[in-house]
Amino acid sequence: MHIHETSNPRTAVTLTTEQLRAEFLVPGLFSPGAANFRYWETDRTIMGGITPGATAVPLPNPPEVRSAFFLERREAGVINLGGAGTVTVDGTVHALEPLDALYLGRGTKAVTFASHSADTPARFYFLSYPAHAVYPGRHIPIKEAKGDRLGARETANERTLFKLIHPAAFPTCQLVMGFTRMEPGSVWNTMPPHTHLRRSEVYCYFHVAPTAAVFHFMGEPAATRHLVVHDLEAVLSPPWSIHSGVGTAAYAFVWGMGGENQEFADMDPAPVAQLR
Repeated sequence: MHIHETSNPRTAVTLTTEQLRAEFLVPGLFSPGAANFRYWETDRTIMGGITPGATAVPLPNPPEVRSAFFLERREAGVINLGGAGTVTVDGTVHALEPLDALYLGRGTKAVTFASHSADTPARFYFLSYPAHAVYPGRHIPIKEAKGDRLGARETANERTLFKLIHPAAFPTCQLVMGFTRMEPGSVWNTMPPHTHLRRSEVYCYFHVAPTAAVFHFMGEPAATRHLVVHDLEAVLSPPWSIHSGVGTAAYAFVWGMGGENQEFADMDPAPVAQLR
């Protein structure tokens, strides 16, 4: 469990490229046969990557969580970014195809992750926040999810947004989670950008070609910075920061939020004319 501390906006503008990357970029989440986790003090976020190989990988209980088991006082969302696999939750087996999601409620004790094939392993992206109530777990197959088409080809931001874990579908304590997929030829997401002071957000970019990259823009609207992001790398987005990106080719990203509210439209716009 690596712990990420957070700068405030006044100090973020002074960071070097390497310091900025060390604080806000999360590489190396997915490694064969392992479960890797990061703790971000903003909203007490825990994110991780679980990549089972020939043997299953149980959800560990890192000492930093200070609980009898990982989800004793937490909820979590899982999205499969790899090959087909299974997640066994307190004895119930859930088959997760690529891009399927799973909600794990507070009090879930035994969770085990497995891949159907070690040659094409599942890659389970994991995002967790503290939970004040118990809600039942839920499997969300991607084949049953309805995507919202956004943007236009003329502005190079034609994309589909999938809300998988959100209040309109079923109740959670804090967690809101889904992913956005760019159409071929489109590269911009969330432009014009926005901030939302009532919740933080975490991004995990995937389907980024080996020869491609995504330029993730962050910082205050009048003092923007950027991170160069590659496949299966994540970005921590504090409440005061914009979060927008442009790729050298089409890509996709998981977005997940926790914090004071779950209102998807609760945001403060940052018009393009005000960006610096």
